[in-house]
Amino acid sequence: MCFPGNTQRECVRAVSRDALPELLRAWRIDAGNKMNRGRQLPQKEVARRMGVSERWYRNLETGARVPLSMEILERLSRALLLGPDERMALHGHALGGAGGRQPGEQEPRDATEELAALTSARIGFPSYLTDQAWNVLDHNAAMARWFPWVREPDANLMRWALTTNAAREQIVDWPRHAAQYLALLRFALVTRPDDPGLGALRDAVLADRACRDLWDRDPKVLAYRHGHRYELRLPHVRREPIKVTSQVLLPAYRQELRYVLLLPTEDPPDRS
Repeated sequence: MCFPGNTQRECVRAVSRDALPELLRAWRIDAGNKMNRGRQLPQKEVARRMGVSERWYRNLETGARVPLSMEILERLSRALLLGPDERMALHGHALGGAGGRQPGEQEPRDATEELAALTSARIGFPSYLTDQAWNVLDHNAAMARWFPWVREPDANLMRWALTTNAAREQIVDWPRHAAQYLALLRFALVTRPDDPGLGALRDAVLADRACRDLWDRDPKVLAYRHGHRYELRLPHVRREPIKVTSQVLLPAYRQELRYVLLLPTEDPPDRS
C-alpha cells in the first residue's frame, strides 16, 4: 500500500515485501476509524492492548520473524478490531496457508482428479476448477461457452478478470468487483507469502494502472466470494444481462483448490 508522502520507488518496494506488514499498518488505520479517533492507532497502543512490548509489535509490523501462537493471534485480532476475513488471513499466515496443512504433510490422493471429474460433469451451469493462484485446471462445456478464454493455454481467472478489456465490458460495475478480486489476491498473498505463482500474478495485475489504483485505495482482504451476486453482459449467450451467484466449494484437505459453480438467479445483484 502507498501512504501519503511515499515515493514511487518506496511504493514498488512495499508491494514486493511480505503482505502482512502492509496489512497491519492498514488495519491500524481501520481500527482508528472504527473507534472514531480520526487517526490510526499508534503502534504503542496496539502493543498495550495486546499486552506485549512496543518493540515486539514494531518487529512484527516491519516483517521480522516473531512467534505467532494462537493466543497471540487472538489478542492481535482483538486489539485491531478485525473482522472474520482479516482473522482468517492472520491465522492462514501463521499456519503457512489458509488450508492449514503443515509443511511436508502428504497430500490426499487424487483430489485434483476427482474435482476435475466433477467440474467436467454435464451440468447446465458453468463450473470450473482453479488452484491457489487462480490458474484454471478444468472447466465444463457451459463455462467454455460463456467464457471462451478458459480454453486458452495458461488460462487464469484472476488475470482475465482484472487486466483484460473483455472483463471490464462483461462484468457489470467492474471497479467494485475488481476491488473484491484484489482483496482475494491480498488474502492469498498474506496466507501464502512464498508462493511464486501468486507473486507473479500480483506483479502482472499491479502493472495495470487501474488495478494498482484500486489496490492502493482499499487494502482489504477477502477469503472467498461464496454466494456473491453479480451481473454479466454476455450477448453471445443472452441479449439481456445475466444475473448469477457464485458458489465456491473447497475440498476438506486441499483448500487451495476451488470448485466454483455460476448459478443464474433472478434476484437483484448485491450492491452493498
